Amino acid sequence: MELNRKIFSTEFARRPLSFEVSRVGEQADATIIGKYGDTVVLATVVMGKKDKAGMDYFPLTVNYEEKFYAAGKILGSRFMRREGKSSDEAVLSGRLIDRTIRPLFNSATRRDVQVVVTVLQIDGINDPDFIGLLTASMALTISKIPWAGPVAGVKVSKLKNSDEILINPSIIDLKDKDLDFDAFVSGTKDKINMIELGGNEVNEKYVVNGLALAQKQITELTKFQEKVAKELAVPKTEVYLAIPEKELEQKLNDFFGNKLEEALYNPDKIKREEMLYRVRDDMRVMLEEMDLEEKDYIASEVYLESKLDGILHEKILNEEKRPDGRKLNEVRELYAEAGVLSRAHGSALFVRGNTQSLSITTIAPPGSEQLIDTMRNQSVKKKFMLHYNFPPYSVGETGPFRGPGRRDIGHGSLAEKALRPLLPSWEIFPYVIRLVSEILSSNGSSSMATVCAGSLSLMDAGVPIRRPAAGIAMGLISDESGKNYKVLTDIQGPEDHYGDMDFKIAGTEMGITAMQMDVKIGGINLEIAEKVLAQAKEARLHILKTITGALKEPRKEISQFAPVVFALTINPEKIGEVIGPGGKVINGIIAATGALGIDIDQSGIVYISGPNKESAEMALKHVKSIVEDVEVGQIVEGNIVKILDFGAIVEFGPGRDGMIHVSELKEGFVKKVEDVVKLGDFVRVKVIRAENGKISLSLKALNKPVI
Repeated sequence: MELNRKIFSTEFARRPLSFEVSRVGEQADATIIGKYGDTVVLATVVMGKKDKAGMDYFPLTVNYEEKFYAAGKILGSRFMRREGKSSDEAVLSGRLIDRTIRPLFNSATRRDVQVVVTVLQIDGINDPDFIGLLTASMALTISKIPWAGPVAGVKVSKLKNSDEILINPSIIDLKDKDLDFDAFVSGTKDKINMIELGGNEVNEKYVVNGLALAQKQITELTKFQEKVAKELAVPKTEVYLAIPEKELEQKLNDFFGNKLEEALYNPDKIKREEMLYRVRDDMRVMLEEMDLEEKDYIASEVYLESKLDGILHEKILNEEKRPDGRKLNEVRELYAEAGVLSRAHGSALFVRGNTQSLSITTIAPPGSEQLIDTMRNQSVKKKFMLHYNFPPYSVGETGPFRGPGRRDIGHGSLAEKALRPLLPSWEIFPYVIRLVSEILSSNGSSSMATVCAGSLSLMDAGVPIRRPAAGIAMGLISDESGKNYKVLTDIQGPEDHYGDMDFKIAGTEMGITAMQMDVKIGGINLEIAEKVLAQAKEARLHILKTITGALKEPRKEISQFAPVVFALTINPEKIGEVIGPGGKVINGIIAATGALGIDIDQSGIVYISGPNKESAEMALKHVKSIVEDVEVGQIVEGNIVKILDFGAIVEFGPGRDGMIHVSELKEGFVKKVEDVVKLGDFVRVKVIRAENGKISLSLKALNKPVI
């Protein structure tokens, strides 16, 4: 049997790039094996056999499948040594592909399309996201599935204290490097349609430069795909589109009249939605009086959405009129409050219009880190976690609680990326930090509200962050040519749903810490990107005034309900003495002092935590007594733990003891040790000799100098 292999090769960023088309996966509509360096992925695309005319959305799914064998690992729990639920990392990679390809499908399509990217092999040098997106795009481009691609994406990184911007740096290139920003940018031949960026308070001009360089590389990669598609020449299938017939369209127009505009431009969200529901219900009644098929009902719903989309575009482009009456660059009313929960380690409420985030910070001692095993990384300890919750009541709906979905994971990751660069080093603040954002009400960019509330909550907890961050969601309304457009600040529901772009930008007064962009059109050019960044900065600075008005800087002390952590550096050779045989010493200290834990790093750093300052200080004192060298003349104290014929043993610290010889108990002759001290007595003694680990103590020497 022949596999009929066709291999298309090129080079990108000085590394070999190839795509193999063969009979492998021959029952899918298209299957491609993509290889970049020694990182290999399998991308398959399948379109359903029948149109689902009764479906009210375009059924596209994107799956990104991590396989542990790709990294030569056997991971999982002790009882389940196979892949299960997708890791957060895999979910984010799948979203990255989804957000890039989705805008290039006709949203009126009603046929299932599934894209599956399976990572077969990783080399530890080349990130699979690059080749994953590229191979998925190639598969769609050479398939029969109607699509307006191809697309490509590249990694863009800027080194700190350097003007150099790297395109598709390898994992090794960035190891132990300080970056101004690290981004993944994707798009079509001439436009950018997806951005994911983490920055270290980077200036907007460097971001624009990075986007410009990325666009050039994306153009070259899409041209390569076009050549492959031309050579293979697979015709595209004609599919059903949920569009009403002309006669039905006219009846709908007569029915709508001014109803849609009146509903859409009601500034009150609740009333707006009530009016739109009423229009939909009345439309359904009208349609039921006609002899229609189910597909006509769906087509009518799609047409209603397109009319609302057209109204919003026309009003904003021609009149600069937004649904709630704001100016194009105006932020909604703001409110911020810190310390809303008395027993939480840190808490804050941030409100922007109808969007509300309640953020709660919990700090914990070392040992509370999240241990993560993934295909790319093994046993990574995560010391900062941000979890985002979006309950159905936040948008006035009912629904099940099934844990975080793909959207929740994506929004939480973005907010975490925005705040992470501002956190203190582990040496300065040795606490594990968990930040939870509860979205109480949502009408536009709850992820950016999470950044704002999160900054306040961290400061309320006494976490010494560099400075607070704020976030804002920017929108775009553009005509078909892309030449006439308006940039919107602080988009809310209708502007997000019917607008052309959702561009979230977070940062401090000094610069950007995170960005995420999605579009519903082909993409944006650099001119629009530059204008968006400038307008977003104005909004960010405005919001920061409200945040610092609620709490100017981190509190000087942590909460009385938070654990206390002390750090002590010891000689690594003495780690064994602190632990003791079978952990006897360290467990004894914890039991005696009520400490929460004592964690020891192999470098010799000891982290001592307690439920309060007194407990932690007592445990610290015990550890110091073990590791500090005992010097002649030093005063120590402890209990008599053993009586001998010729003296008594004093334990003056866990695992530390010395002997008082009978001649050192008191001046003059001592016939019997028990005449001076008894078992269990607490004594204060002076060290008179310390040689070869043996310590001699004296009671009588307390009152005279040691000779």
